[in-house]
Parts: sequence; C-alpha cells; structure tokens
Amino acid sequence: MWDYTDKVKEHFLNPRNVGEIENPDGVAEVGSMACGDALKLTFKLDENKRISDAKFKTFGCASAIASSSALTEIIKGMTVEEALKVTNQDIAKYLGGLPDEKMHCSVLGKQALEKAIENYQGAPPIEAGAKIICECFGVTDKEIERAVRENNLTTVEDVTNYTKAGGGCGLCHDAIAQIIEQVKAEPKKEEKPRLTNLQKIKLIEETIDREIRPSLRQDGGDIDIIDIIGDRVLVATRGACATCKAADITLKHFVEHRLREMVSPQITVEEVSK
Repeated sequence: MWDYTDKVKEHFLNPRNVGEIENPDGVAEVGSMACGDALKLTFKLDENKRISDAKFKTFGCASAIASSSALTEIIKGMTVEEALKVTNQDIAKYLGGLPDEKMHCSVLGKQALEKAIENYQGAPPIEAGAKIICECFGVTDKEIERAVRENNLTTVEDVTNYTKAGGGCGLCHDAIAQIIEQVKAEPKKEEKPRLTNLQKIKLIEETIDREIRPSLRQDGGDIDIIDIIGDRVLVATRGACATCKAADITLKHFVEHRLREMVSPQITVEEVSK
C-alpha cells in the first residue's frame, strides 16, 4: 500500500477539471494505455493570453489522476511562458509529495504540459534530435536527461521511478546508466557570489521593478514589498492581483521563481495583508 498524502487522496477521489476542452488552443497526449499510464491535456487561453481553462483525461493509478488534477489547477491563470517553468517537482509539492515509485506520474504531467504548449506554438511533435532509449515505454534520451537534471537522479532505479524507462525488459539499463554519467559529468553552473543583506534587498527591489512589476501591470495588477526578512520576501498584492483566484500561484510560480533565478535560490515569497 502506497503512503499517499491527504491531498493526493483528495485529488484522486475528487479530481478537478476532468474532461476535454472543445477547440482547445493546446492539446497533447502522452504515455500509453499499453504501458499503464496515459494522459490527454487540453487548455484554452483568454484574451490576455493566460490559461483560462485546462482539462485532462487520464488512464492510470491514483497518483496519475491526482497529478493530472493538480497540474490543471496549477497552470490556470498562467501565461504559457509561466506554465513552461512548472516542474514535476512543483506538481509533487502541490500534492504534499509523492512516493518515489510514483514520481513518474508527475513527470508525465510535465511532459503533457510541454507538448500541449508546443502544439499551441506550432512546434514539431517530437523533440529535435531525440532518440528512443526505452522501447517498452517509448522514453527518449532527452526525457531521461531532463529528469536526471531536474531531480538529481543518480541510479537507473531512480530513472525508472521518475520516467518508467527501464521498467520493462531491462535492455536499456546500460544506455540509461550512460546518460546518468554524461549528465553528472556536465560542468556545474557557477554559484553566484554571496550577497550582503543590503545588496540582496537592493537586487530584490530592482528585480521586482524591472522583471516582475511590468508583467503584473499589463493585467491590471501589482505587488508591494512589505518587508524582507533574510530570504523571506513579504509582499502585498494590489489591483487585479488582490482579487485574482490564481494570485497565490502567480506569487509562487512567477514572482518567487524569478527572484530565485535572479537573486537567490533560497528566496521565498509570502503574501501578507497590508
């Protein structure tokens, strides 16, 4: 018996956004019923090019259903650019965590989202240069590389848990191990120099003014910095953001993501009333 969180159980028993959107802007089908998990994702954009609706149909276990339900909730209100930054770890975190053996369900959701956005953007359905590594489950080398990088995977068993690659006949185990070693051998990104408190505060303010506030104001919203305590950035939403149901998602997946990217990966953004 898997140790599921209450939120996983809730999204399995009462999944959100089940179905299929007529005339969607983006559509994707990933996985295979023959392999155990399949997901179809559709989404629609509003006049501001934000995801106004997202629906899914899935064939799979409780984790697959819960992950698909969570994904559709997460991306509502986002632009496609913001949605592309959603990771499988974000899906798992939204659900309060998933067993390692079920993380492939969150990866399946991430893959469906990427392919649906590619469909919207008119990109080719198969990633350029990708090669099938796992014939049993149709997993490419690019998908394995991405899973290894994003989740710090170190063993073939890890890769199987996250992508299903290697979970069939096992003939691809050596190829998967080679991909893991190649990713591990890649040069690490240089760490940013440590900032003083004053430097950090200034950089946070500059990033919000230059990278974040203009996007929010395009949709009639805004945020104010209330306080900065260590790596905690306390903000208050204004305008349209103050009444938007997706404001908490915008704060986490846009504001916090951009601050982590531009200032420090330890930054957290919290909304306060003021």
